[in-house]
Amino acid sequence: MAGCHGLSQKVSRPGLKATVKFGKNGPKNLIWRPFCGDPSTRLDVWLCDRSDTATGHIVASDPFKTAVEHCTSNAQASATWLLWSRAMRVVDLDRDMSDAIPTSMSRDSEYLFERMTLETIDAALPGPGQRILDVASGVGQDTIAMAMRGANALGAEPSQRMIGMARMFAEDKKIETPSWVQCWSDHLPFATGSFDASICKGAMDHFDRPELAIAEMARVTAIDGRVVLAIANFESLSCRVGRALDDFRRDVLGIPVIRDRRGYDAPSDHFTRYEVNLIREQAGRHLIIDEFRGVSVGWGMPGWAGFLQKLPQGLALRCVQAFDALARFAPVLADVIVVVGRPRRSANTSA
Repeated sequence: MAGCHGLSQKVSRPGLKATVKFGKNGPKNLIWRPFCGDPSTRLDVWLCDRSDTATGHIVASDPFKTAVEHCTSNAQASATWLLWSRAMRVVDLDRDMSDAIPTSMSRDSEYLFERMTLETIDAALPGPGQRILDVASGVGQDTIAMAMRGANALGAEPSQRMIGMARMFAEDKKIETPSWVQCWSDHLPFATGSFDASICKGAMDHFDRPELAIAEMARVTAIDGRVVLAIANFESLSCRVGRALDDFRRDVLGIPVIRDRRGYDAPSDHFTRYEVNLIREQAGRHLIIDEFRGVSVGWGMPGWAGFLQKLPQGLALRCVQAFDALARFAPVLADVIVVVGRPRRSANTSA
């Protein structure tokens, strides 16, 4: 973030918001967000360009340095110190997932993502009159899918740009348009027990405070409702095989691994490398876990996608279905784990 400039908008929690120019990349809608602390904490500060010293506003050209010398009051100086002395991250709220949504997919990828979506949505039991919350709803495909089954679906998503895309996609469907709310997963603006079910598909490992998000989903879900979490398993059979092959090449054959990212490594935009025991531990503190469902085996395994591509389509489908059956029998080996549970709280918990 060194060298950012042009901050000039008043901001406050949740999310310390500013419009920032990143070099030649143009304006970005970014959130300065503490890693820790009470989610209800509010910090009202002014952020501005370092060159604008005449106003006495806080200098923000280097987010890891305090700029108390430019503050006009002790209160402002204290707020500045608190802001910059805490561990921070930057969240790009202009991201629209165009860099993450593939334009084409291999056969195993198509099968995995379709099964993951169906397993997650089916577990939420969407139907007429059911109130279902889609946490980190992205561009809204799952929110829309549940609305198409008659559910009263609502998406919770921090990116206004993604919400805009979701609304645009919903306009093409002959359904009552779902609602979307801009908010953080770990600070959901809903009363306790507001929903019959809550889902979060493929986003938990992107959260910097995933267990708080689970706790919030449990809180806003009715005591007899369902919370459904779908996460990538980084200790799947595919990850284990890939790691073993890479270790063999490097340690025995002396061949360096040259790929930018290995399939068993969490991507740079992930904060948590989930596997069965970790999601069981985190979810189990807030949910009574009813089911662990495995989805797909083999995705990302070296040579697997290429092998399937060479097979006739029908035979390739039978192969991925057979491995999917193995995932249901042994979720610990699965590429994706779907956790289904109920809120762990007493029935007389107040809203």
